[in-house]
Amino acid sequence: MASSPDVNSSTGSTPESPESGSASERRGRVRLRRAAVMAVPATALAAGMMILTAEGALGVQFAISGMPFTVTASELNGTGFEQFGGLDEMAPNSPNAGDTGGQVLVVTSVIKEATLSKLCQSVDLGGVNLLIRAGEGSDKVQASDLTTDSTELTGDAAFTNIEIGNDASTLTKGGVKGPLGVFSQQADTVQIKNLKQTNYATTAGVFKLPGLKLSFSSKSCAKPDVS
Repeated sequence: MASSPDVNSSTGSTPESPESGSASERRGRVRLRRAAVMAVPATALAAGMMILTAEGALGVQFAISGMPFTVTASELNGTGFEQFGGLDEMAPNSPNAGDTGGQVLVVTSVIKEATLSKLCQSVDLGGVNLLIRAGEGSDKVQASDLTTDSTELTGDAAFTNIEIGNDASTLTKGGVKGPLGVFSQQADTVQIKNLKQTNYATTAGVFKLPGLKLSFSSKSCAKPDVS
């Protein structure tokens, strides 16, 4: 749900110690980050989308690790598309929190039914990548109730019956309702060619990966081996 800069403010009258004052300043920076959320572009999908202070669909389900992963596909086709913005939360005291207070500003994309060709996912583990490939043959990757939280999304996109500017709490086409008061969009269908995402979280009701290959590699999906 939407939050305001004053939700977590202290209401007690006990003076703060120097240590608690430091924590208060840190919380203040987090609240300022929430209040100063700007536009997050999901390139070719939602240029200029204005993201308000809200929780993402995934961030309220589990604490993210704070380690981004890259996903690419030669083509994605989906029915029941929704997109809105939010904030994902890391576990308390996560070593990946940095100076963000453990929060990541994301664009949440929801697709009711999706197929993907030549799916690649890579996670940088520090000098080596965990690489997952699937759907490289005639059988495509299939997913239902697919939801991703991304900080970057690029590709060549086409929509049918798109609606831009909905309140996220009124979305109907993907089966997920976003936070009240947040800018969103939805469409009957979406097609994205040359898809590339930087994600922090993904969930799916069903995820079928034909021809699954898992390996460690010096290459990532963003910089594949040239054959």
